[in-house]
Amino acid sequence: MTLLPTSNDPHRFGTEAFYAALGRAFVAMCAVVPFLFLIEVVDQGLAFGLDASAGIIPKRIDGLDGVFFSPFLHHGFDHLYSNSIPLILLGTFVLAAGARRFLWSTLLIIVVSGLGVWFTGSPNSVVVGASGVIFGYLGILFTRGIFERSWWNFAVFLLVGLLYGWQLVGVLPTDERISWQGHLFGLLGGVIAAILFRRRRHDPSRSESTFSMP
Repeated sequence: MTLLPTSNDPHRFGTEAFYAALGRAFVAMCAVVPFLFLIEVVDQGLAFGLDASAGIIPKRIDGLDGVFFSPFLHHGFDHLYSNSIPLILLGTFVLAAGARRFLWSTLLIIVVSGLGVWFTGSPNSVVVGASGVIFGYLGILFTRGIFERSWWNFAVFLLVGLLYGWQLVGVLPTDERISWQGHLFGLLGGVIAAILFRRRRHDPSRSESTFSMP
């Protein structure tokens, strides 16, 4: 009788469970984007009324509720198009690590990014968009690669950095039309989320195993 390691660990790169988790996560993230487009259609039908009423207005109490609503709003389809692919790509890998971790991490990123914008942004601006969440997912992948020794997470971070490296400049105040605060605090929120909701390392001797009979 031989003791064999299990191949059903969705966190282990190369296993069937790992690829199945990625597939489910990809389908789920692809379903999110049409929802965002529907919101944008409604917003434009209201002459961007949703942006004005549900976006973040820094340093104003009536703009504080935008912390939770602004990630679902975009100022035009070009803005939404530019966020869609990185949102699907990064969200897939973050979600594949577990739905509960994904939801709590996303909520924390939204709060940290949104409050950061509200406290430090210009009171004459209205901030909308999922960019803070996207940068938060980048922060998660980078930090998981270090703290969980998950090198495939770190590899995805590097790949996205190569593909969208120009967007990483968005954490700096280079363009007044871009909320660099949302990007910076979103990245910080992702780092915090990855640490708080990190996967605990298990004792290999107590992990699941399968048996085969000769």
